[in-house]
Amino acid sequence: MTYTGWILLTASLVGLSCGIVGVFLILRRMAMMADAISHTVLLGIVTAFLITRELNGPHMLIGAIIAGLLTALLVQWFHSRGVQQDASIGVVFTTLFAIGVILIATQVGNAHLDTKHALMGEIAFVPWEVMNVPLLGEVPKATFMLAAVLLVVLVVILAFYKEWKITSFDPALAASIGIPVVLLHYVFMSMVSITTVASFDAVGAIMVVAMLITPAAAAYLWTDKLSIMLVLSGAFGVISAFAGYYVAVWLDTSISGSMAFATGIVFLVSFLLSPKHGVLSRYIHRYERSVHEEQQINAVS
Repeated sequence: MTYTGWILLTASLVGLSCGIVGVFLILRRMAMMADAISHTVLLGIVTAFLITRELNGPHMLIGAIIAGLLTALLVQWFHSRGVQQDASIGVVFTTLFAIGVILIATQVGNAHLDTKHALMGEIAFVPWEVMNVPLLGEVPKATFMLAAVLLVVLVVILAFYKEWKITSFDPALAASIGIPVVLLHYVFMSMVSITTVASFDAVGAIMVVAMLITPAAAAYLWTDKLSIMLVLSGAFGVISAFAGYYVAVWLDTSISGSMAFATGIVFLVSFLLSPKHGVLSRYIHRYERSVHEEQQINAVS
């Protein structure tokens, strides 16, 4: 595969996995948790490095997942003690992220690990870090990890599709019929953490947040059916990846930044043109209704 092909494939995998997971974040009204976890996993990555002194390996993923779960636990704990959820997210997010930054500044030293490396990943470098995969040959590490994460996300969602659907729309009903709502919540937070970490080094936190939230928000405007929403959100993520790449080539600018910008354009188009919630659609419906009412009045008179 060509250099461009690997970049587009990697970005598309980010768009698919983040887009699918993002739908449940939107439905559960937890959009800001994506931003929080995408930053607080830095603490898990730094802690794992300080323990092992190795930048590569599963320990990084494990540390990040633990940090993501810690974020979810602390947010839920503060919220259960009467603190508003958005305030809980803000407090936990800034505190854990600040601890990660302080540890990098004071403990990491000369290792290739800094806030820019952790938060502003560069997808253009993805094709250069490869690994040998049986039957496939040399494959970029980031691409292989993202493909594995997408497979895990699809398996977990399909295996418990009905449970995810009920807990997302009506957690009280789910609890009343015996579905382990709390357990599924933390399984979901683990999926968010894994997806975030897998995308971290390749595309950066900004694009991860954009891909987690914006395609799902755009899909939400087009349909009320969960299955279609999942497909649309994943498709919007892939479209944003392709459009953003070619915009970046055209303008000679950041690829990840352009892809994040493309998600905003997709949302704007959806906001204007979606058949049910779009601004233009609502205007047309109001106009047609006013014309119909005027015709009725004229007919009566």
